[in-house]
Amino acid sequence: MNAPPIVLASASPRRYALLEQLGLRFSVEAPDVDETPLLDEAPVPYVQRLAVAKAHAVHVPAHTLVIAADTTVDLGGEILAKPVDADDAGAMLRRLSARTHRVHTGVALRLGDRTVAETITSLVTFTPLTAALIEWYVGTGEPLDKAGAYAVQGAGGVFVQRVQGSVSNVVGLPLHAVVRLAGDLGVVLLG
Repeated sequence: MNAPPIVLASASPRRYALLEQLGLRFSVEAPDVDETPLLDEAPVPYVQRLAVAKAHAVHVPAHTLVIAADTTVDLGGEILAKPVDADDAGAMLRRLSARTHRVHTGVALRLGDRTVAETITSLVTFTPLTAALIEWYVGTGEPLDKAGAYAVQGAGGVFVQRVQGSVSNVVGLPLHAVVRLAGDLGVVLLG
């Protein structure tokens, strides 16, 4: 099936930019979903639950392909979501300094009454961060709306020593998974 109308269920400019790289025509509808983790919820089930909830939170015609995602940083099994303020961002960055963490993105695609979903994981290793570097970065404001308090595609990329796995996953939308999951729904996005 050729690509039906596509809706990106996200207000994230990063996800918008990633999907735009594929040359697809799509519209955006921001879902209204409570992103609070459930009591003792592990990172992978958390992002998967939110991605599916976001895919179902937008109201679209049945023939529309909905693409939704949620990303979190996982440090030793702990969810590092978006920081609540600058102090929280600094604390997260100090914890990530000179360590390897996981970035999980739950991706869900919905077409009519069919939904397919999966979680993609990448490993990210940070270089050692000085207090001055953390203070500078937090002062840019960039980390305040990012899971784990950094943007690999922005100034926060200077912290990243190594990425194992999908870079687009770390940014917030693993493109290879989007294309494959669309195929699972019988939709050819590319080609």
